Amino acid sequence: MNYSLVQGIVGRLLIGYAATMFIPLVLAFFKDESSKWAFLLTLFMTVSLAAAMVYFRKPSQEKMSIRESFVIVGGAWALTSLLGALPFWMSGGVPTYIDALFESVSGLTTTGSSVINDVEALPLSILLWRSITHWLGGIGIIVLFIILLPSTGFGAVHLFNAEVPGPLSKRTMPRIRDTAITIWKIYAFFTIVLVVLLMWAGMSPFDAINHGFSTISAGGFSTKNTSMMHYNSLGVELVVIVFIIIAGGNFRIYLEVWTKKSFKPFKNTEYLTYLAIILSSTLLIVGGLWLAQDKPPDYAVRHALFQVVSLVTGTGFSSTDYDQWPGITKLILLVLMFIGGCAGSTTGGMKVARIMLLTKHLWAMLTRGLHPRAVSSIKLDGRPINAAAVNMVSVFFFLYVGVFALASILMAGTGLEPFDAMSAVAASLGNVGPGFGIVGPTTTYAGITLFGKFILSLCMLLGRLELFTLLILLRPEFWRTKGGW
Repeated sequence: MNYSLVQGIVGRLLIGYAATMFIPLVLAFFKDESSKWAFLLTLFMTVSLAAAMVYFRKPSQEKMSIRESFVIVGGAWALTSLLGALPFWMSGGVPTYIDALFESVSGLTTTGSSVINDVEALPLSILLWRSITHWLGGIGIIVLFIILLPSTGFGAVHLFNAEVPGPLSKRTMPRIRDTAITIWKIYAFFTIVLVVLLMWAGMSPFDAINHGFSTISAGGFSTKNTSMMHYNSLGVELVVIVFIIIAGGNFRIYLEVWTKKSFKPFKNTEYLTYLAIILSSTLLIVGGLWLAQDKPPDYAVRHALFQVVSLVTGTGFSSTDYDQWPGITKLILLVLMFIGGCAGSTTGGMKVARIMLLTKHLWAMLTRGLHPRAVSSIKLDGRPINAAAVNMVSVFFFLYVGVFALASILMAGTGLEPFDAMSAVAASLGNVGPGFGIVGPTTTYAGITLFGKFILSLCMLLGRLELFTLLILLRPEFWRTKGGW
């Protein structure tokens, strides 16, 4: 393990991370908010740590291997979460550092869970910082780092794959840095268009910027206590629905459309299946609301579509208190939390591509049971999928269910009711945010114990980095080194 290389790269990344703190810092000074000192101190601490890491490292000519890339990604996410928590804590926005860490992790992983009961009482700079953490974590802080520091060379491939994992790998452009730059251009373009449309729909510029960051990143932090319910605007909800669907799509598709100037990539099977899941789930919930609660069609269609799109992508915005809906509709929404959006999107969950491969694999096994001599291959978009990729998907599913079960047991041990515990873990592991019961759309995570918040913070990180990137660091042989620091 080349610790010197890891130290230098993470240090330089923290310098870039510190630069983003200037935005809320300037706002805090402009508005003369007390939070300005929290940002100033955090900025000083971050820059000092980053400078020390870069300056006191040993020179190294070794190239980055896959092991270093996993440590860099894991270390970067850990340090940015720890440092990003300081403004929340030092400004008095939350009572303890663990609460601040929960808020920071929730922001960077685009989960959108919050421990703050009254966000409208927060300084504007703190609200903006919450949204910035969403926007940074949406496509990934490592992807941004690849753009800013191209000197990582071939190691950029390892970094990109470690932070943006998925069931399938497909290089869209020959150079990984070109891919990262184009993805961020698309991401920024969507953000600008979204902010403009939200202002057109009636939001103030400040609210539009914050909700724009939260929407395109599939995050869910809002500047209002009641989320989208505060606006009660069909126009706002329609704009948000469209861009949440966009956020849940594979950005490699948008990359191909951007570079090839063709809409053919939208015929992608996973993308079409993703849209089909949204449509079918919406129709089922509309039927449930109409039959069980006699809700009028306009209410049922409007809010069913919004909540399906919001929860399947892990955005977590609420247009109504869906925790008061019939049990069958809540069960559908819970299942959607596990599915997630497309691979290569800003969303959480297991991803539609993995669900498709698992289904195809199951069907192939059933066919082989009936016809032992039959030769069948699993294909996606006409391309055969090798056995190793299918096995990885199966292992991922096992790990996901295992982590969910273990975390649910631990959360139940903190005093939560079983369903509340499972709901909180599902919402955290799937990077959704609000769940049901004690962590429903009209409540926060403030009532969870400190130990529970720590467990859920780990779940958020595991969900965002798709398990393997962090769990592989737990293997003792991973840390065997050829030399010291």
